[in-house]
Amino acid sequence: MIATYAAALAVCGASLAIGQAVIALCGARRWSWLSPAVGLALVCAVSWATVRMPGHGAVSAVAILALAAGSAFYLRHRVEHGGEALRAGAPVALAALLAASLPFAVEGHFGILGTGFNPDMSQHLLATDRLAEGHGAQLLREGYPLGPHAVVVAVNKGLGIGLVQGFGGLTIAVAILAPLTALAAFRDLPPWRRSAAALLVGIPYLVASYYAQGAFKETIQAFFVLAFVLALRESGRDWSDLPLRFAPAALVAVGSIYAYSFPSLVWLAPIALIWLVMQRQLPLRPLLLALAVFAIGALPELGRMIDFQSFETFDPSGPGLGNLFGQVSPLTALGIWPSGDFRVAPGDGAAPAFAFYLGAAFAAALLALGVRRAWRNHESAILASLVSVAAVYAAARIGGTAYTAAKALEIAAPLLTLTILLQAGPPSAGGVVGGSESGRRPVFRPAQDHGQSPNSSGEKPSADSDTPSVTGPAAGSLLFILAAGACSLLALANAPVGPTTYSPALTGLRPLLADGSTLVLAPDRLLDDEQGHAYVAWELRGGRVCIEAEGAVDRALPAGIRYVVTTGPAAGPPYPRLAFREQAGPYVVWERRGVAGGPSPCPLIAVRQVRAGER
Repeated sequence: MIATYAAALAVCGASLAIGQAVIALCGARRWSWLSPAVGLALVCAVSWATVRMPGHGAVSAVAILALAAGSAFYLRHRVEHGGEALRAGAPVALAALLAASLPFAVEGHFGILGTGFNPDMSQHLLATDRLAEGHGAQLLREGYPLGPHAVVVAVNKGLGIGLVQGFGGLTIAVAILAPLTALAAFRDLPPWRRSAAALLVGIPYLVASYYAQGAFKETIQAFFVLAFVLALRESGRDWSDLPLRFAPAALVAVGSIYAYSFPSLVWLAPIALIWLVMQRQLPLRPLLLALAVFAIGALPELGRMIDFQSFETFDPSGPGLGNLFGQVSPLTALGIWPSGDFRVAPGDGAAPAFAFYLGAAFAAALLALGVRRAWRNHESAILASLVSVAAVYAAARIGGTAYTAAKALEIAAPLLTLTILLQAGPPSAGGVVGGSESGRRPVFRPAQDHGQSPNSSGEKPSADSDTPSVTGPAAGSLLFILAAGACSLLALANAPVGPTTYSPALTGLRPLLADGSTLVLAPDRLLDDEQGHAYVAWELRGGRVCIEAEGAVDRALPAGIRYVVTTGPAAGPPYPRLAFREQAGPYVVWERRGVAGGPSPCPLIAVRQVRAGER
């Protein structure tokens, strides 16, 4: 627990400091809640750029520490409204931490998140282990984006934290940083509504569901897409006069490249292009500066992006389901889906089918109101994002697989939630929700422009006043927050948590064990409490494997078993007539010799061509 939270704190602290320093260098003096995303993007890029240097990650740890410390020093006396930001962010960060900790509290231990739903963390741990030791791995050779893996290596080398705890900390950190970033959209709301809205935008139902299965790359990508949209939005507000107003969005896009490779541009490029078309003025110099920032940051990854295009998961003729049961309903992206497992069809769980459709209809109505208000208030960044994610989902549903379509829904979910909750907000200081995005400084407009009447003093009602124009939408948003928030918590509470430690040794035994059936005798706690059956089966995929508790040695060894794998010191064979073969890490392999075999009693653990977590 301590190691996991220490890793989360390190990632959050470095991201906040580095991101805010960069935004300050761009010319903004006010604290910006875009800093978490900008900071994490740079942490991913810098970690990957340094992790392959001598020291195998030690340089990455030193580089991130130096950047964070230098950023904190630079920010002294250069940030305005820091106290206000702390008061707004602290309750959101604490609530997000509690929500992200729910799976571990329910399971009673910390470990590999998602094992049982999705065992693919195994390959990420293996690649990270190889990266930390300075060796190559299949994912490295195939151009797979390893920015987040490099961050875990930096945490491992810098703090001495295990890889399992490093990934857990990174995943928790993203679940905290995303709601903090969402605060950028809700700073004009009263405190309780601001906190609740930011939390739900940062952790909507589908994001919570992907968090629950340990799909850290998808939660990071959803976070970066949300931040990219909010950075474009902010460029027409407080940053409208800055020559580098678009640089934060460009840096978020760079981080997205290192976390998700070229598929990240499937979302970011259309959003940017549609947003540009909607602008009344095109500030050429700031745009060129942003393009230069993006090109410089992304160019070192260009060769790996080219290699990654041949990755097997992109084959549309493959199985295409990953760990899904079939196509996921697009209604899940609306956030009200009362099931702990997003893959389950309506009515197949505890809640009746009408509850799913009633909640989805309510959310869809609020979304329509949100789109209407976004159109009336010239929310070009929001509108561009909605068009883009809808187009990406349609393309994935028609020409892709169920697996890619589900990811498109997950990445769309925060933006749909943002649109729903913005429609109940008060007018911002720019006279419209979100201010002007035309490239000019926002100007105030009369309250009557928004269907409001001036108060007795002739001033516009404050954000806290309960005017008739706000009461109705606010009530609907409150009901949505309660319903959708409960669904997110349900998904988090349903998350399985696997083993607390990891060794690549079991995967390394696959070539040896491939030519015979294998019985694995695992500790009772691993099988009963840590989703060990699914974990061991995936580690030894490609062979015929039986998995039993260590107490199974009281029975006779089944015919057809050639190898037996135990854990712990090689004190003696668990069955008679077994000979020691080799020891790999904590695992001992025994071989059955001189005994006639027979049909294998063990199932074949198939290697599927397309797996969840492989993009």
